Amino acid sequence: MTASPDDLLSEAALNAAVTSLVERNRHHFESMTEPERLDAVGHWRELAVSVLTAAGAALQLPAQTDSDPSAPGRAVVVFEDAGGDQVAVHASFFPELEDLGGGEVAGTPAQATALELLQGMAEAAEEEDGEPGG
Repeated sequence: MTASPDDLLSEAALNAAVTSLVERNRHHFESMTEPERLDAVGHWRELAVSVLTAAGAALQLPAQTDSDPSAPGRAVVVFEDAGGDQVAVHASFFPELEDLGGGEVAGTPAQATALELLQGMAEAAEEEDGEPGG
């Protein structure tokens, strides 16, 4: 069977990754309260989405190294239903964004476009919640 990189974000793959993280951290998980467990599983799901998104993106592009200045940058944004009308947003950047200090980052044109999209979404959500945008 041949799988595509998108298959890495299937519910089955995400559940397998989260289950693996629960097993890996079983000694901590068993000592947690129910709210702590729910929080941990949510965190591990976000971690799984990030790792599997990166793996999928790596499979879709030719081999490259972070130090190769001619390599294309990429930003992968995943929107996932989070229950009710909630949406979880995950973003991965390759190569990593460069921290310029003072809240500024540098990246490739694709990464800058993704950051603008995410910032616009955050501002719109703040306005919808009645908080000032910024």
